Amino acid sequence: MSDTIWQNRSSTASSLPILQHKNSRAAMRIFWLLLTLGIAFAGVNLFQDVADSGAQVTSYTPFLLLGLALLIALGFEFVNGFHDTANAVATVIYTHSLTPTVAVLWSGFFNFLGVILSSGAVAFGIISLLPVELILQAGTSTGFAMVYALLFSAIIWNLGTWWFGLPSSSSHTLIGSIIGVGIANALLNGRSGISGVDWDQALKVGYALLLSPLVGFICAALLMLAMKAMIKNRQLYTAPEGNNPPPGWIRGLLILTCTGVSFAHGSNDGQKGMGLIMLILVGTMPIAYALNRASPPAESPRVAALATVTSQQMLQQYPAQQRSETSANRRVLTAFVRTGELNPLVIPALAQLSATIGQQIGQYGSVNRIPARSVQNTRNDMYLASESIHTLKANEQVRLNADTQRNLAALKGELDHATRYIPFWVKVVVAIALGLGTMVGWRRIVITVGEKIGKTHLSYAQGASAELVTMATIGAADAFGLPVSTTHVLSSGVAGTMAANRSGLQAATLRNLAVAWLLTLPVSILLAALLYWLFTRL
Repeated sequence: MSDTIWQNRSSTASSLPILQHKNSRAAMRIFWLLLTLGIAFAGVNLFQDVADSGAQVTSYTPFLLLGLALLIALGFEFVNGFHDTANAVATVIYTHSLTPTVAVLWSGFFNFLGVILSSGAVAFGIISLLPVELILQAGTSTGFAMVYALLFSAIIWNLGTWWFGLPSSSSHTLIGSIIGVGIANALLNGRSGISGVDWDQALKVGYALLLSPLVGFICAALLMLAMKAMIKNRQLYTAPEGNNPPPGWIRGLLILTCTGVSFAHGSNDGQKGMGLIMLILVGTMPIAYALNRASPPAESPRVAALATVTSQQMLQQYPAQQRSETSANRRVLTAFVRTGELNPLVIPALAQLSATIGQQIGQYGSVNRIPARSVQNTRNDMYLASESIHTLKANEQVRLNADTQRNLAALKGELDHATRYIPFWVKVVVAIALGLGTMVGWRRIVITVGEKIGKTHLSYAQGASAELVTMATIGAADAFGLPVSTTHVLSSGVAGTMAANRSGLQAATLRNLAVAWLLTLPVSILLAALLYWLFTRL
């Protein structure tokens, strides 16, 4: 009996991949070359955008502040990269489909592509969790305190869980940080902490984060059982023998799923850093980034006319007692977006603000011609009007005719196009940061996913099932603009396949994963709130 146990342990140990080796010199040269090129590419495009905007550079201090903020934001994406790489490469490494070095480089490349080809919907879905007044103050000291608190709290928790080899969620961490900043901002301004967060959006995101691990566990288990019922190749369900690669078709399937998870991870997780970087750019360089200067000038008269017509339609159905100042309209709409409480002043205020936007665009002919002193206010008015339309649509008390509703939806689309955009160079530098992150520090969590979830070695079918489900889940979430945790879906998927195969689960690891999952939200909320309070005092 003891001989059999010893042989099984010896066989398992001999089939484990060799992970404890240094990166080759060639890999390190590629790393530093890409890092240098990324920084240079960002710097050149940044100065070019400012020059194209016509702004007169009288001081380089804003560039220094901007550079520091960008480095911290990209540092978050870098940490996200090496924290989450294990989710894509663990299965191909532990099934010997790819060597660790090749797997990491392969995953890094497809993370890069995922970021480049992403839509941006997730980026602004994350940002919309923030209180609207903080977004409108992006260029103030309060705005910088917000961004730094978000980034530092997320980086601290990600590094801590990585150090202990715990697959925790970067999405979970960032959302907790956003909630913490919102609550702290409300309390510091004498309001209830509950009023500091868009809870409808938070619940929508929370459901995605809560359900995705369950989807991963159940769907991966069902897929594993379906494969066992339909595919009778016994080699699929046994541990790899020695360090030999699997048969060609199995290896191809595993590499394909690794590719899909890497691409989906880049597409979903890369957008979180993009949203924060856009807040930084709008706050420090509004003349260049507050409005989308890539919009064709020919579209501007149409947008101005649409804003004017929509304003008139709203005022016909909800007349204003008198014309209010723009500042008063902003206060009314900011309170409406924050609380969701409709009062008789809201629709007239939205109508008058829409008319003001139409006049601003019509006066200058195009977005590109709006003078530097007015760009920030115009952008804030557009963003506030868009958020107000979004909140108005969700309110059942509003009775607008079908034509007005169509025009409001069209106007929101135009306003979002002008304010919610991501320059190509931002995508590139975030893609480089995330891709380079995959080349560093991935071993700790790879070992947890590959060795410490189940009691047996990961089989080919288990690896393929877990990654197919992860790829599909993240892809669906990306299409709906929802952030989900690659880490939670993949680790839950591996656990599901182990349960379906009756391989046994390691209770200690599952307990640690559950503790990390439960602690992430409260710890990141508390940490971000304390950092926000500290930074506002500094």
